[in-house]
Amino acid sequence: MFKPSLNNLIPLILLIPSSPKGKSYGVGTKTYPDVSKGVLFYGTFRTYGGTERKDNGVYSIEDTAVIQCVYRTDIKADCRVVNAQTGAVYEIISEPENLNMLNKYLQFKVRRVKGGV
Repeated sequence: MFKPSLNNLIPLILLIPSSPKGKSYGVGTKTYPDVSKGVLFYGTFRTYGGTERKDNGVYSIEDTAVIQCVYRTDIKADCRVVNAQTGAVYEIISEPENLNMLNKYLQFKVRRVKGGV
């Protein structure tokens, strides 16, 4: 059975969006609370140097990370996570994975949100 190594835990802040209040170009816009009103939790934060991308011949590195933490039901794909040490804001890329379906550990990948946060 896989058990993640939850060593070197760092403080992270979960920002849960409120229901869409307005629409921008026909799409509901999510509003996130201030960082001071977020939910504090602890987890591992591994960047592995980011993710390499090549779009239309342009090479770039996207700032991504993998987070592992104790299972929480409030962490969803539409949430954002703030690294409390650096203040960097990340969005969850895909649905968090319930490791081994035991409701003990979560693993998910995040991408940094830049400009307009």
